[in-house]
Amino acid sequence: MTSIEFFKEGIKNLKTVGTLTRTSKFVSKEMVSHVDFDNAQTIVELGAGDGAITKHILAKMHPNSKLIAFEVNSAFCELLREFNDDRLIVVEDSAENLGQVLKKNNLKEADFIISAIPFVALPDELSYKIVEESRDNLKTGGKYIQIHYSLLVRKMYRKIFGNVDVNFVTLNIPPAFVLVSEKE
Repeated sequence: MTSIEFFKEGIKNLKTVGTLTRTSKFVSKEMVSHVDFDNAQTIVELGAGDGAITKHILAKMHPNSKLIAFEVNSAFCELLREFNDDRLIVVEDSAENLGQVLKKNNLKEADFIISAIPFVALPDELSYKIVEESRDNLKTGGKYIQIHYSLLVRKMYRKIFGNVDVNFVTLNIPPAFVLVSEKE
């Protein structure tokens, strides 16, 4: 997908895409830098989009690990399926069904969850439900990693996880925050 095609998809579906530009390699690298790939068996990506972050995850994953990529946009799901990687399971569904999808795939808990869901565009109730579902299906010591373009919802992660670490990435349009919470 070209940058122009992504921009058009973003305009058409701004509430679910959340941005008009794809995630830069700088943000993608920052997000995956918080993942312990040596020990991660199950990684979940929420709001996988066109796979900008997905490709960085797959490049570092072990051959026996699994990546469950949630995306509600069917055009983006088609692009994700083109990765043609046996470790990748594309789920065209809402992230609020994370627990059901893990169970269906005989996976217990996620080791890491990486999210690009545009929570500021969603109702608060749905945002909290998705992040709580993520916490409930994350192993103890696992990390939830989220990209945001503002710090408006930082308190949600502190309330749900009890902690949040904020990392600022300037080399992105617009500049981005990578928020990291650990399940204690």
